[in-house]
Amino acid sequence: MSGFVSLAFEGPVARLTLERPDKLNALNREMIDALADAARAIEASREARVAILGGQGKAFCAGGDIAAWGGLPPLEMWRDWTRAGHRAFEALARLRVPLIVALTGHAFGGGLELAAVGDIRIAESGIRLGLPESGLGMAPGWSGTQRLVRRFGAAVVRRMALTGRMFTAEEGLALGLIDEVVAKGEALARATEMAGEIAKRGPVAVQVVKAMINAAEGEDRDAPIEGLAGALTAMTEDLAEGVDAFRNKRAPHFVGR
Repeated sequence: MSGFVSLAFEGPVARLTLERPDKLNALNREMIDALADAARAIEASREARVAILGGQGKAFCAGGDIAAWGGLPPLEMWRDWTRAGHRAFEALARLRVPLIVALTGHAFGGGLELAAVGDIRIAESGIRLGLPESGLGMAPGWSGTQRLVRRFGAAVVRRMALTGRMFTAEEGLALGLIDEVVAKGEALARATEMAGEIAKRGPVAVQVVKAMINAAEGEDRDAPIEGLAGALTAMTEDLAEGVDAFRNKRAPHFVGR
C-alpha cells in the first residue's frame, strides 16, 4: 500500500497494518490514501471473508499527524485533509466483509475515529482511548461527532470530546467503546481467532447481516437496500425475460416469478 501501511491476504483474512511506530502511527496524507486503496483492494477480493486492522508499536494510532495538517490554510484543511480522511474511513466502515480492529496500543483523536470504523474492537488491557482535539483548539474531523455518536452514544462522546477525558480499555468495555479486552500482547491473536470463527460462517449471510446492521445504524442505508433489491430481481424469470426481450427488440411477457 505504502511505506507506512501494509495489506496482506492470508486465505480468507485480509490483514491491514499501520506501520509508522516511531510516530505512534500518526496518519499523514500518504497513509490516508493507502487506507482508501486498501479498502478498494479488500472489496475487489473474492477470497476475503473478514479483515483485521492493527498497528505496530506502542500505539494503535495517535490520530492525524500535526506536521501534515498543522500548517494547512482553512480551505485546504476542509477540501483536502478532512474530506480525504472521510473518504478513506467511510470506505473501511462500509467494507463488504466484517472488519475487526485490534487495539494493541492507544487510540487518540483520529486514531479512535479509525478504530470506530470496525465492526468489532478488541483492546489490550492498559491502552487508553480519547478525543483530545478540543485541547488543541480544534474539533474532531473524521466523524468523531457523527459515527462515534451513532455507534457509542452521545453521552460518552461528550465526555471525551468536551472534557478531553481519556478512558482505559476496561472503562471503554463498560461504555461500549470496546467489545472485548484481552491481556497485553494478545489482541492480534484474539482478532485472528475471531476472524477464523467468522470466516467459517456463510460468507453471503455474514455480508448481508453486516450490510443490514450498517443500514439500521445509518452508516450506509441506501446501497444495502437497493443492493438486496437488485439481487432479488436478478433471480427472477421476469428479469431474464425482460433482458431477452430487449435484446431481441420484442415486447416482454412477464409472468410474475
